[in-house]
Amino acid sequence: MVILYFYPKDNTAGCTKQACGFSDRNPQFTEKGAVVLGVSKDTVESHKKFEEKYGLKFTLLADPERKVIEAYDVWKEKKNYGKVSMGIVRTTYLIDEKGIIIRANDKVKAAEDPEKMLGEV
Repeated sequence: MVILYFYPKDNTAGCTKQACGFSDRNPQFTEKGAVVLGVSKDTVESHKKFEEKYGLKFTLLADPERKVIEAYDVWKEKKNYGKVSMGIVRTTYLIDEKGIIIRANDKVKAAEDPEKMLGEV
């Protein structure tokens, strides 16, 4: 099983809560045979700093050209304080051993997502 989650940006409040939650539960995910992968359009350098700052125990993937982000259809129009812009909609996928998406959640609450996904593995 793979938990593939897309998040907007390294070192922001919600993204940090979500990443630390997945990191704290990484032993339980590993025990259940699941691998956690986080994806954003940040650079490899940004990810390294983010991983080091918070001691993250899973892999972050850099997608600055948004190839994977767009392939998973998470680059969408967002509204924030009345301003419309394009960005990553926080989304988590649960993918089985055959590469089939068995759960897709685009109504993700950053702080609750890791515990919720642990229950679904």
